[in-house]
Amino acid sequence: MAPAVPLALLALLALLAPGLAVAPGCDYPAHRWCSSRDVAAACQVESRCPSLPHPAAAPVQLSLYYESLCPACREFLVTKLFSTWLLLPEEMLNITLVPYGNAQERNVSGKLDFECQHGPEECLGNMMEACLMHEAKNFSTYFPVIFCLESGSSVTKNLEACLQIYAPEVDSGRVTACVQGDTGVALMHHNAQVTEALDPPHQYVPWITVNGKHTDELQAQAEASLLGLVCHLYQGEKPEACGGSKAPKFPSGCRR
Repeated sequence: MAPAVPLALLALLALLAPGLAVAPGCDYPAHRWCSSRDVAAACQVESRCPSLPHPAAAPVQLSLYYESLCPACREFLVTKLFSTWLLLPEEMLNITLVPYGNAQERNVSGKLDFECQHGPEECLGNMMEACLMHEAKNFSTYFPVIFCLESGSSVTKNLEACLQIYAPEVDSGRVTACVQGDTGVALMHHNAQVTEALDPPHQYVPWITVNGKHTDELQAQAEASLLGLVCHLYQGEKPEACGGSKAPKFPSGCRR
């Protein structure tokens, strides 16, 4: 790496040999060349500005394809995914939740209907969580509510209580209206399409993709130590939470 050059020397170079020191299109005085990364780039002096902040690293993208009543899905979401999300800064991990799993979409007399692996109650839970995401919109608002539903005694009967604790600003009536109306069906149809488009096709749930990819190795690493996997993959500065120990494996997934 080229040695850092003091701003005073850069300014002197600009005065003595402006054609050499200033890049075409640099309209900034020398004392501002290191004021920001954009200015330094415009003036082509980035290597001379050691104090510039490094560009933010891209977050690790994790998608969880799951079923609301699948025991292994609930175990992973509650004990691994939620705790990892709590421990890491927001810019480090981006999570997408897709409640559908091994369900089947059917057209019955011109209307879409869904059959779920763990019965109608699971279909209701899937749609309830999809509608919750739709109404709350913000991940940090709805994820604690989903954690509450999945960790409680009943996924489908504790919505009001979980909202009161974690997201009182969300109207439970709007979530219920979504579940009972066309919006809920449309959301489940979307989740069905997204799930069926997986490449490779999912064979069980929970099905985890990391940065858009699924492999047996990534799945095993995520189930063994999700925090360790995210910390390993993230290219930015690591927080103190990184470096934890491995956790025990989860129960077998819900196969199709």
